[in-house]
Amino acid sequence: MTSRIPICTYRLQFNKDFNFRDATALVDYLQALGVSDIYASPLLTARPGSPHGYDVIDHGRVNPELGTESDLDALAAALKARGMGLLLDVVPNHMCIASPANHWWSDVLENGRSSPYAPFFDIDWHPPKSELDEKVLLPVLGRQYGRVLEGSEIRIGYSAGGFQAHYGGAVFPIGPRTILPLLEPIVTDLHRTHPDDHPDVLEMESIVTATKNLPTRWETDPEKIRERQREKEIVKRRLDALVSASAAVRDALERSRAASTRWSRCWRTRPIGSPTGAWRPRRSTTAASSTSTTWRPSASKSPRCWRRCTRRRSSSCAPGR
Repeated sequence: MTSRIPICTYRLQFNKDFNFRDATALVDYLQALGVSDIYASPLLTARPGSPHGYDVIDHGRVNPELGTESDLDALAAALKARGMGLLLDVVPNHMCIASPANHWWSDVLENGRSSPYAPFFDIDWHPPKSELDEKVLLPVLGRQYGRVLEGSEIRIGYSAGGFQAHYGGAVFPIGPRTILPLLEPIVTDLHRTHPDDHPDVLEMESIVTATKNLPTRWETDPEKIRERQREKEIVKRRLDALVSASAAVRDALERSRAASTRWSRCWRTRPIGSPTGAWRPRRSTTAASSTSTTWRPSASKSPRCWRRCTRRRSSSCAPGR
């Protein structure tokens, strides 16, 4: 293959307002200027609405805001017919992590080291600061952690069998084993109104059991990673089907989410077993700043004691269990 050395390049900034067809219409003009090669801004899928394309979220697809692959082929063919070339800025060394549309990053937040995409990111899972072990530090809070909770700025969302933590305009997936404190109250709720052998009760109990048996987020064995990826999606589909089919389960789910929001005002970040900890967290979710629905308050203390932690500010999060 003969190497090509560009003689005169002309940079084109692609975005939703200037796409492949627009560039194709300029090829004759650029040739008349003496341009030998177009130097293109990133063409891979970027954050929706990106004006520059450097905030890539998918290195495997052409950005649909710029046109189709056929449109790109037409641009390349027009350049080739005139003896011109196309230089691509492929941005291989970074991605946008501010958008939930980045599937790789969302999967890492949901599954930690057990994500098949974890090796693509430079994450120190065992930093010198022990409380950040197996966590990802996300500096996203606008103010102190306690104040954020007091203002109910973090809420738990539900969609298609999965749970998310919402803060401002950001959405963070909650790990599949971390949702147990949301699922278990649903079972308790159903037992109050349904017999033990009711299909909804049995299915909900089975979903909880399957969730408990998922491999943990720190598993790195390929078979365990594959098992977690497979089984967590099956759990989501089963839960989504049950919620869609049963009004009782839907109502119980909403009560569980509402309760988690109320209790969130009492969550703190002191490690389990701390002799001075009035509140005992299980684990944080993938949501930023330890906003887990699994921070469980000790029954022996009043919810008022959370105020003692309002001066603490944490921006760490543990990818869901």
